[in-house]
Order: sequence, then structure tokens, then C-alpha cells
Amino acid sequence: MLELKNIHYSVDAPEGRTEILRGVSLVIPDKKLIVLTGPNGGGKTTLAKAIMGLVTPTGGSILWNGEDVTGLSITERARRGISYGFQQPPRFKGIRVKDLLTIASGQKFLPRGEACRYLTQVGLCAADYLDREVDSALSGGEVKRIEIATILARQPQLMILDEPEAGIDLWSFARLTETFEEIHARQDCTMVIISHQERIISLADEILVIDKGVIARRGTRDEVFADIVHSTTGGCPVIYGEAKK
Repeated sequence: MLELKNIHYSVDAPEGRTEILRGVSLVIPDKKLIVLTGPNGGGKTTLAKAIMGLVTPTGGSILWNGEDVTGLSITERARRGISYGFQQPPRFKGIRVKDLLTIASGQKFLPRGEACRYLTQVGLCAADYLDREVDSALSGGEVKRIEIATILARQPQLMILDEPEAGIDLWSFARLTETFEEIHARQDCTMVIISHQERIISLADEILVIDKGVIARRGTRDEVFADIVHSTTGGCPVIYGEAKK
């Protein structure tokens, strides 16, 4: 179980101290799929990074399976089963896709068939990618899917994904959402996904709307979803200003 207690995060800015997270408290039970959504700049990514240890809260505490992990490093949290997918993943010149998958899996040797399965789950043809380097020759969408494949290979207890749909073509996006559905149906792990996409939001057990550093609203799909997609721009349904794919 993930528990956040009164999380604050503030930074120094030219105009003075700016509070990005303002007392966020929530409990996420095991095996649930939670979607964080809301206006850009509302604090969604900062909250996710605080859970992973990429930023250190200036107040409050984070508990994972009953242990206070607030002061633990990213590596220590990863060892406890927490994984994070960046909105813009890093590239690794000189490292092949199959090398990353092997490292993520924790095995000395990852069978080719198993590596292929992880890539297929994110909409990539394994034969075309296993021996490629994760460098600038790959598009942002390709690197994004490879990163998600490495998270699948790690088999975490808590999977945090920041806008996994960003830069991904429609076919691969459909395959990715199917994978999220399959993981959730198998009850493999807890999933926290930041997204503006209606298709991903519709998968959630619970939706949290983050705005101005607080949880502005939370509830089940039936309670929250209709309000999120209610606004329109030029006749095209949108979710907080981002058009549906």
C-alpha cells in the first residue's frame, strides 16, 4: 500500500518561495490502477517524482508497504519494487535494447523470447529493435515504449508512468492500453499513471484531479470521468485542454 501524508514541495523562485505541492494526502491500496490528471502545471509530475524519490518533499512523509521511504534514494526505492517511466526518457548511446531489458529484469541472461514479449506488449516489433542502440536514431515514441518495456521486465510492485501516451502513434497507443488492461486484470502490481487521454483515464479504478498543488477532486470513473470530458473546444472533446487521439 502507498500512503502519502501531508506532502509539501516548494522551491525558490525570483518572485519568492513557490509551493508546488500543498499538503497532499492519499492512500492507494495494492493492485489498483490510479490515474492522475488535471491542468498542466498543477503538480502531477512533481507528485509522481516525489513518490519515486526524484524530488525530496519539503514536508510530509511517504510510506510504502508500511515503511517510511521519504528519505530513501531512488535506488533503494527501486529495490523495494517501485519503478518510474519518464515523460521524456533518457537515451543510452552504446547500449542495446536487449541490454537494457536484461539489466531491468535482474537476470544475467534474458531469453530472447522473453525480451521479445516485453517489446511486443508496447507495440514494437522485437526483431527490429533488440539489437539497436537506444540513441538519437530512435524517435521519442520509440524510446518511450522501450522504457515502458524495461519497466515491464522489472516486474515492479508499483509502476508509475508519466504520460505514457506521449509521442506514440495510434496503433501502438491502442496496444499499450491493452497491456495496461491485462496487467491490471492479472493484479500484477499497483499502477499510477499520469494522463490526459480519455482511453487511459477510462481504465482507472480511481481518478485524482491534481490542480494548484492539491487534490481538487477524486472518485471513481463514474463519479469523475463525465466531468473531465465534459468541456469542448471547437466541437472536439478535450481533457484539460489536450485533444483526444
